[in-house]
Amino acid sequence: MDFQIGQIIRMKKPHPCGGNTWEIQRVGMDFRLKCQTCGHMVMIPRRVVEKGFRGFVEE
Repeated sequence: MDFQIGQIIRMKKPHPCGGNTWEIQRVGMDFRLKCQTCGHMVMIPRRVVEKGFRGFVEE
């Protein structure tokens, strides 16, 4: 998959705050994602993001 910084993606599992949309902050072997609901940032390995990816959010 071709991910770009600034894209909003939807993931399979929701964040504990209830949101499942994330903004991509960093791309590489690890992704830095920012929850669009609460603003929390997490670092996740690329394979986990690719496995849980459900689609891009159109703005």
